[in-house]
Amino acid sequence: MTEQETYESFLKDFEKIINTDSASENLDGVVEVAAFLKEKFEALGLEAEVTREGERGVPCLKACTPSKNGRYDFMFIGHMDTVFPKGEVAKRPFKIEDGRALGPGTNDMKGGLLVALYAIEKLKAEGNLDKVAICVAFNGDEEVGSENSRAWIEKTAENCDRVFVFEPCRPNYRHVMHRKGGGAVYITASGISAHSGANPERGANALVELAGHIPAIHALNDMDNDITAQCNVIKSGDKFNIIPDHAELTVDVRISTKEEADFVTEFFNKLPDTNYVEGASIKITGGVDRPPMEYTEKTMAVWDVLHAEAAKLDIDSAWISTGGCSDGNWTAAMGIPTIDGMGTVGENSHREDEYMELDSILPMIKIVANTCLKIVDGQ
Repeated sequence: MTEQETYESFLKDFEKIINTDSASENLDGVVEVAAFLKEKFEALGLEAEVTREGERGVPCLKACTPSKNGRYDFMFIGHMDTVFPKGEVAKRPFKIEDGRALGPGTNDMKGGLLVALYAIEKLKAEGNLDKVAICVAFNGDEEVGSENSRAWIEKTAENCDRVFVFEPCRPNYRHVMHRKGGGAVYITASGISAHSGANPERGANALVELAGHIPAIHALNDMDNDITAQCNVIKSGDKFNIIPDHAELTVDVRISTKEEADFVTEFFNKLPDTNYVEGASIKITGGVDRPPMEYTEKTMAVWDVLHAEAAKLDIDSAWISTGGCSDGNWTAAMGIPTIDGMGTVGENSHREDEYMELDSILPMIKIVANTCLKIVDGQ
């Protein structure tokens, strides 16, 4: 195909998958996106299958070229689910306006799914696909934490030497080399209920016990590191005149390194040792369940090639760190060089004004395909 034909074909496929509601909870919609992409990969000669993973039976698509003695040069990771509920497409279907594609999932991350597909198409069209062993892994529950697909991702990654994650590229071609890890910490306080006017001395206020711990938790944000700990949800009591015997707090925790994860874990494990209300106590569950995505010298070696290939297109690419997580956190923690933000350029994920920059389609396809080929040719 000519570049214009590639562009037009991309937009046709893009409209199809954008106009398919595929919220994480809408498994039928995710299946529809997976089936469409499976057919596309099979047309390029890849072996593809859609499986249902975990207790929820989350649809996951795996499509692979022939391996090299059981290994793949690259793993292409993406997710087919969006944060938008069923019916969102009817409200704001795919459209093009002022050089941008609009619609649910344009940026996060259906544009990236097609960059992965079309990069493989480019390699095949130029007679180079037999040189590069690629395993594509698209899951259907990333937006809700990949609980059901994590084991599938990690098992697939075991046989892959490098990982590209096709989450959106940031404006001005900013890719992602580092992501924070984190998780939710749940703190439950137990106390003794009593009439708040007649005999408050008989009670032990669970809410006050919980509140006593909040300043120490919040102080984690003031330390000279990248830890954040946000006390975001608190629940307690049913009536104003009853001392509550139960209170709950949810804390969003983010960390940048494994060492910070260990520090935070120890901090929360020790929290119950301090007591503020006689007769009350707290219990800690949850914690850091997603490791940080950290880069290594091997990751930087891949980046150097990618950056050079972008420069050949007169693109001054760069990399950033972000507080958000992706499935690249899992593979990086396995020690596999992982670069994220390999999808189309755009912004405003999870918002109704989400967009994708149309003029990033062809450059990103070229950058991905050319980087893969350059690396394997240099081996």
